[in-house]
Amino acid sequence: MIKKLALALLLFSGMANADLPIHTDLPLSYVEKAAPETAGKPLVIFMHGYGSNELDLFALYTGLPADYTYLSVRAPITLAPGRFQWFRQTSNERDYNGETADLAQSTHTLSSFIDQAVNKYHPPARKVYLVGFSQGAMMSYELALRAPEKVGGIAALSGKILPVLRNELKNIQGFGNLAVFIGHGTADQRIPLAGATQADEFLRQHGLQAAMRTYPGLTHSINPQEIADLKGWLLERNAG
Repeated sequence: MIKKLALALLLFSGMANADLPIHTDLPLSYVEKAAPETAGKPLVIFMHGYGSNELDLFALYTGLPADYTYLSVRAPITLAPGRFQWFRQTSNERDYNGETADLAQSTHTLSSFIDQAVNKYHPPARKVYLVGFSQGAMMSYELALRAPEKVGGIAALSGKILPVLRNELKNIQGFGNLAVFIGHGTADQRIPLAGATQADEFLRQHGLQAAMRTYPGLTHSINPQEIADLKGWLLERNAG
C-alpha cells in the first residue's frame, strides 16, 4: 500500500506518477532522480514494502540531501498489477519470516542491480545506501548483512531482521564498517517496535553500533522527523 506521506510528498513536489519514466536497463525496474553528472555523488536506493511499487518511497528524496543520486526500485515478485513483493511470507511460523528461495533470488537480483547501478552512476566507494521500508527494510538487512562490502550503509524503516537471517548469521564474527540507521514507530502494530530493538541488539552483539531512533505514537509509516533524522544520518556519513 502506498504510504500517505510518500504520496503527499509526491503531490507536493508537483510530479504526477504518470510523468515519471520507469527505467528497465538494470535488473530491477526503477525511477530515478539524478543530475546530468552523477560521478562522485552518493547513491541512495529506496526499497518499498509489501504490496507497493517503485513510486511509493520515491518522493522522500525531497527531504534528503539535494545533490545525491536517488533510485527507487520495484520488487521482483508480482502480486497484482502495480503491487509487488520481495519475498513470500512463510505460512507455518508465528514470527514473520520469509521463504528461503525467494530471499535468495531477490538478494541475488538486488546485488546485481547494485553492481550495475554503481557502474552506471559512479558513486564514490562505500557511498551506496539502501533505504528500505517494512519488507524493503528486511531485504536491506538481508543484502547488507550477507554482503556488507556491497554498500556503505542501510536505513531500515519499520522493519526487522528475519529469523532465518538471524539464525544463519548468529556465529559470524562481524559486518565490517557497515553503517546502520534504524527508524521505528512506537505504535507500529504491523511490525512491532520489538523488531527494531531486536535488530539493534543483534547488530551490537556483532560489533555494529546502529543509530536507532523511535517515534512516539507513529504507526506503520514514516513521519517528517524520521526523514529529518535520516537526512542527518546521511549527511554525517558523507561529511568531508
